[in-house]
Amino acid sequence: MHYDINEYKNPLFTVDSVLFTVKEGALKVLMVRRAKAPCEGCWGLPGGFVDIENDMTTDVTARRKLKEKTSVEPRYLEQLQAFSGSDRDPRGFSVTLVYFALVTEQDVSSHIASVEDVQWIDVKVLPSLDIAFDHKTIIEHAQKRLQQKALYSMIPVYCLPSQFTIGQLKSVIETILEKPIQRKSLIRRIEASDMFEGAEQKVKSGGRLAQLYSVKEGADLVNFERNFSV
Repeated sequence: MHYDINEYKNPLFTVDSVLFTVKEGALKVLMVRRAKAPCEGCWGLPGGFVDIENDMTTDVTARRKLKEKTSVEPRYLEQLQAFSGSDRDPRGFSVTLVYFALVTEQDVSSHIASVEDVQWIDVKVLPSLDIAFDHKTIIEHAQKRLQQKALYSMIPVYCLPSQFTIGQLKSVIETILEKPIQRKSLIRRIEASDMFEGAEQKVKSGGRLAQLYSVKEGADLVNFERNFSV
């Protein structure tokens, strides 16, 4: 049977990434200021069109656009969901496949003409910004997913330095959840996960010495059956 793809109208297809970090006690999201239309001058998520000649998968597209637009190369990316519609892009019906991740705080810079600026932006100031397309809604979905995962997994460890204290991990989790957690519950999870190992040295914390921890080499992210007690 003869099939001609040109007989059909195809939607615009892009890949966008929502990268979070915890910096200075605030949850921040990585955003770029667009230098070209549409939505020129607005803040948006780093992403772009799939290069069908060179991108073997959408995972490759996501990482390629992140590197071009922000210089960030995350250790992992997780698919969030697809967003689509006829009114989300003035150029026509569009679909974007969204990835998200939590990463360590790091310097960012752009190497592409379509980006005027790139910054980590506090999620709490997003309502006051001009944001491109439906990216504000996408970020809200990603933040909710991050909060859900922080309740039953050790995903918050991905934004910590290679060595950290229980207090630092607790602070990151509380920043993500926007509520306090029980220190005893966290300690039980650290012990039960078998993901971490204690370092020989300790650091001063609140007038006492605190144990430093690191993630064991090759350790997998552990999910728990129950959510944190908050």
